[in-house]
Amino acid sequence: MQYLAELKGVVGRWRDMEQRASEIDELISLETAEEESALEGEIESEIEDINKSLEEMEFQTSLNGKYDSHNAIIAIHAGAGGVESQDWAEMLLRMYIRWAERSQYRAEVLDTSPGEEAGIKSAIVEVSGEYSFGYLKSEHGVHRLVRLSPFDADHARHTSFALVEVMPEAEKDVDIRLPSEDLKIDTFRSSGPGGQHMQKTSSAVRIVHLPTGISVSCQSERSQYQNKENAMRILQARLLKLEMAKREEEREKLKGKRIVAGWGNQIRSYVLHPYKMVKDHRTNYQTGDTEAVLDGKLDDFITAYLRAGLGREDD
Repeated sequence: MQYLAELKGVVGRWRDMEQRASEIDELISLETAEEESALEGEIESEIEDINKSLEEMEFQTSLNGKYDSHNAIIAIHAGAGGVESQDWAEMLLRMYIRWAERSQYRAEVLDTSPGEEAGIKSAIVEVSGEYSFGYLKSEHGVHRLVRLSPFDADHARHTSFALVEVMPEAEKDVDIRLPSEDLKIDTFRSSGPGGQHMQKTSSAVRIVHLPTGISVSCQSERSQYQNKENAMRILQARLLKLEMAKREEEREKLKGKRIVAGWGNQIRSYVLHPYKMVKDHRTNYQTGDTEAVLDGKLDDFITAYLRAGLGREDD
């Protein structure tokens, strides 16, 4: 029913566009010489508006993946490098939350693991909104930061890495089924900052999926039940992403292409010193407005990725 509603929405938008175009044609055909100058500005404005809407709708056809319309779950992991990478991971977390706000999406931090001195070791965020996974899948990969370190007394230049995973949120009991015998669920006391209650009670939850060995833990909520719910959502998303990766691997084998995955494959570099530039290595799109990008202005990078056909799924 959800898929049917999505299709009806798409068809409805195109039907509306068709109707508006027909009304303009009729208006042009009926106008008299006296009306021509008065209507010219109105017609040009309407045509410009239709062209803009048409461009947006044509762009949305690039979101053809099976799960593109789903909510997105983003997992951010600091790379090697201690406090430098942990601070970079926190900068990325803020960037995606700001992007969600700019896009009128809802961002909810499901879990965080704070760093020892600053930043975060990891964080998991759910971004809810139409086609949020379709847009954010362009962010999956290693992100590289080059800057003068604020944590180094000599202010030396440092390079930091962070891994961003983007997963579609699975529909409960539809995309991924989780029999209870496949799960090992443990509770433990929360660690790190979080208040007296979280330190004294076993509200944190860890779930291990026995067939795959995937482990997920949540401890950011005061309620053990809420932590368990969040952990289950994250686990389902990870298993769905794993299933998608298996399908992609099979497709790549059929095509005869070699699959490469690892830390070395940075998708984007953010250089703050000795010059300012953010460059996507897959599309070669770049900008010197680093502050705007780190404040969530990612649409140009996302658009370049989708227009290049990098996010398309083969039939």
